[in-house]
Amino acid sequence: MSERKRVLLAEPRGYCAGVDRAVETVERALDKHGAPVYVRKEIVHNRHVVETLSERGAIFVGETDEVPEGALVVFSAHGVSPEVHRSAAERSLKTIDATCPLVTKVHQEAKRFARDDYDILLIGHEGHEEVEGTAGEAPQHVQLVDGPDSVDDVTVRDESKIVWLSQTTLSVDETMETVNRLRQKFPLLNDPPSDDICYATQNRQVAVKAMAPRCDLVIVVGSKNSSNSVRLVEVALQAGASAAHLVDYARDIDLDWLEGVDTVGITSGASVPEVLVRGVVDLLAEHGFDSVESVTTANETVTFALPRELRPARTAR
Repeated sequence: MSERKRVLLAEPRGYCAGVDRAVETVERALDKHGAPVYVRKEIVHNRHVVETLSERGAIFVGETDEVPEGALVVFSAHGVSPEVHRSAAERSLKTIDATCPLVTKVHQEAKRFARDDYDILLIGHEGHEEVEGTAGEAPQHVQLVDGPDSVDDVTVRDESKIVWLSQTTLSVDETMETVNRLRQKFPLLNDPPSDDICYATQNRQVAVKAMAPRCDLVIVVGSKNSSNSVRLVEVALQAGASAAHLVDYARDIDLDWLEGVDTVGITSGASVPEVLVRGVVDLLAEHGFDSVESVTTANETVTFALPRELRPARTAR
């Protein structure tokens, strides 16, 4: 048996390529244009990131009509509907779009299937910004399916012309359960041309599944409004962790959780900087959990180029 108290660190965890690009977009925009830079909604769903960027001069707003005419606004990683682009243009706003390229791909699929007059069943959580952006591409064609239990309410015009798409940050298992229920009701349901669940969401869930059965407690670092972070807690419990909790910071950990615990698993959502994970590791070390072991299920090498407006100018060779 290894030391009594140990920490298992899930790999991969934390920042994905889309979040990295979005956060860097706001940082570069501040460097280039100076404060303030307006950002519609939270650039990514993480409290620490939003507070840090606010301190540098980013101003987060709910809608474009809160941005002064002619100012610069960045659209968040979750994507926006064509309506938002239109309202920004009406106010002569300069825009930089930090939408994750994987979300943009789902938008393109929605537009394509709407052009071909399909009913699009969008699996996702009501009110989530990503869902609002995707549905806004083709509001006449998109129906939201919020989990397996809402399948009964779905109606379509032509059962031979339906396709499902998905919010990128859902749990793979939950999405497939919803798809299976839809397929029982509509046997001719088409799959999207490519997997919508983002590679990073999937990888973080796979790592947690591998780690959870060995854990008395799993701590997921992430914010409550981060869909993929909330899913990691659910995945950990379903995969066999005795307990699992979501925390923004190490200080949110209730020390009572550690009573009688030998193995703590740690992971973080795709919008969480590693410094917050380090804080949790340090706190646990203070309470005797000083043996740390990685549980690695994938190595991520994906990167995305910055929006065109912020790419460095090419120098002649």
